[in-house]
Amino acid sequence: MDTSGRRKRWRSKKPKPDRQRSGDGRPMFTWLRALVILLFGILIVQLVRMQVVQGDEYAQRAEINALREVQIPPARGLIYDRNLRPLVQNSAVFSAAIVPGDLPEGGEGDVYRLLASVIGVPVAEIEERVSEGEAREGAYSPAVIKEGLDWETALILKELEPHAPGLRLLMEPARSYVAGSSLSHVLGYVGPISAEEFVAFSELEYLVQDFIGKSGVELFYEPILRGKPGEKLIEVNAAGRELEVISERRPLDGSNLVLTIDVELQNEVVRVLAQYAGSSDNAAAVVMDVHTGEVLAMVSLPTFDSNIFTGSLSEADLAAVLEDVGKPLVNHTIAERYPPGSSFKPIVGAAALQEGVATAGTVIISEGYILVQNEYNPNALELFPDWAALGALDFYGGLAMSSNVYFYYLAGGNSEDEFRGLGEERVALYARAFGLGEISGIDLPGESAGVVPDAIWKEETVGDPWTLGDTYNFGIGQGYLSVTPLQMVTAVAAIANGGKLLIPHLLMEVRDDQGNILQQVETEVRRTVPVERSYLDIVGEAMLQSVTNGVADTAAVSGLAVAGKTGTAEFGLAREDGSFETHGWFVGFAPYEEPEVAIVVFVQRGEGGQNAAAAAKILDYYFNGAQLAQKSEGGQ
Repeated sequence: MDTSGRRKRWRSKKPKPDRQRSGDGRPMFTWLRALVILLFGILIVQLVRMQVVQGDEYAQRAEINALREVQIPPARGLIYDRNLRPLVQNSAVFSAAIVPGDLPEGGEGDVYRLLASVIGVPVAEIEERVSEGEAREGAYSPAVIKEGLDWETALILKELEPHAPGLRLLMEPARSYVAGSSLSHVLGYVGPISAEEFVAFSELEYLVQDFIGKSGVELFYEPILRGKPGEKLIEVNAAGRELEVISERRPLDGSNLVLTIDVELQNEVVRVLAQYAGSSDNAAAVVMDVHTGEVLAMVSLPTFDSNIFTGSLSEADLAAVLEDVGKPLVNHTIAERYPPGSSFKPIVGAAALQEGVATAGTVIISEGYILVQNEYNPNALELFPDWAALGALDFYGGLAMSSNVYFYYLAGGNSEDEFRGLGEERVALYARAFGLGEISGIDLPGESAGVVPDAIWKEETVGDPWTLGDTYNFGIGQGYLSVTPLQMVTAVAAIANGGKLLIPHLLMEVRDDQGNILQQVETEVRRTVPVERSYLDIVGEAMLQSVTNGVADTAAVSGLAVAGKTGTAEFGLAREDGSFETHGWFVGFAPYEEPEVAIVVFVQRGEGGQNAAAAAKILDYYFNGAQLAQKSEGGQ
C-alpha cells in the first residue's frame, strides 16, 4: 500500500534477459538450413556426375547389375601304374550350351535356330534340353546341348557368343585312356552324371554337366579323383557375360592314384590270354603278390575301349559292346562265377590233412571209377568216374595226377573200404576259410561272392536234400560250387605264404600333383586259414609234382620251380553222348622255394592243360623277361 491509502496494482515481475541465449533463435535455424542446402548440393553433384559424366557406364550397368555364383570344376586326378607310367590323361572337350536365364525374352527361338544351324541339333531338341536343364539345375546354369565339338565349330560358337544372349561355349576336361583296352576293367571309365546320380550325390556339389566315375577304380575312388570344386562370385551383364570377379575360392584338384599294376606285364597277359582263349566267349587271368596282396596284372576278356565313353557315344559303338556274347563290360575276374573243377582240390586236400582224414602217405586205388549204393534205391549203384584208371596213389600222387577217385574218398569217404571222408559240412567250412563264398574285398565295384553249398543251402535254394553224390561232386570242384578267378588266386596265395588270406588290392599310393605321397596302402590279412603250415607245405609240394611230373606239366618253365594245379570243370547241359562243355583253369605260384607271385588263368570252354601253358608264358615273362615270346610254339 502507498501512503495515501490506495491499494497498489499487482504486476508480474519481468524476467531479466538471458545473455547466453541467441536472441529469438534465428541464428540456430540459419545453421540448420545451411546444412540441408549443403547436403542437397552434394546429392545434386553426385547425380550430375552419375548421369552426365558417367552416364553411359552406369546406364549399361543399370541394365543388369546381377551377381551370380559360378562353380569352378577341379582337375580330375591322374592314374599311374606301379612304375609311374601314366595310364590316363586329362584333355579338353568343347560343348555347346545355353543358359536359360540369359535368353532374350521373346527371342529364344532366334537363339535356338542360330545354334541349330551351327551344330546340327534340331530346334525342338534344343528347346527340350534347355527345359530339362533349367528344371534340374536352375535358370543360370548352362544346359549342355551337344558335347565333343570339333575345333572349327567351337571357334564359330565363340564368335557368335557376344551376339546371341544365352549362348555358351564350354571347355571342359575330358578323360583319355592311354593304355587302350588292356586296362579297361581295372581303370573303368567316366561318363556324364545321370539324373539319379545327380540326386544321390547332391552333397558333393556336382553340376548337371559333370562327369563321374562309372566303373573300375574311376568309380571306386571317385571321391579321391574328383577333388573339391571351387566357386566364384561374378558380376554379369544383361546377356550373362562376365564383367567382374567379386570373390573366388579356388578348386582343390583331385589326388593322383598309383596302382599296383605293372602295365607291361598287363599287356603281356592280355596278349597271351587272347592267344589261348581262341574263340571262347570270355577268359580271365590275375597275377598277385603272395605277400602283399598287390594285383600286378588283372585281365578280363573280351575288353573294351574306355575312350568310347568319354565323348558322345554312338549307337553303333554302344550296341557292339552290349550285344557281344562275351559281355565285355563285365569284369570276369571278379563278377562272374564258375565251377572251379580240380583247381579246388588243393583246398580239399589241405582240409583232409588238417582233419586227419588223410596223411601224406594215405594210399587210395583208382580203378577209373567208384561205385556207391544209391541212397534212395538200395538195388541201384551209382558210378562216379575218374578221368583214367590211375592205380595206387598217395596224397602227392592223388593231387599231382588230379585223381577224382582220390578226392571222392577225401570228401565223401567210402563205406565199403571203411574210409570216412570230410563230409559236405567240413568241405564247406574249409572252402569258406580259404575265402570262397565271400567277396575278397578288392577295391573294385561289382564283386561276386560266389556260392559255397552245403545241405542247408541246397534245401533252401533247390528244395532237395543233400546226397553223397553231391559231396563227391563238391570234393572235385563240381556241382553247386561256384567261384571267381580272383577268389581262387587269393586261396592259392594263402597256400604259398603259409596261410595268410590276403585282401587283394589295386591301389598302392595316393599322391598330390607335386608327387608327395599322401597315403600308402598297407597289406591287410583277412584271416589265417585253419591249416597248419606243415600241411600247407605238403599241398604245395604236391602242386609242384603236378607240374614236374603230373597233369600240369605244360606249366613248366625252364629254370623256375612252378607249383600249380589244373582244372577242367564241366558246365551246362549234357550233350547227346553224355559229355559236357568245360571251363579250363590253372592256379599256381612261383618260385616254389620262395614264393613271390600267385597266378590264375581261366578260359571259358577251355581245358586245363592249355591254361597251364598260358600260365607258363606269363610266369616266364614275369621272371625272365620276354624270352618265351621269342620261342617257337614247338617249345611250349
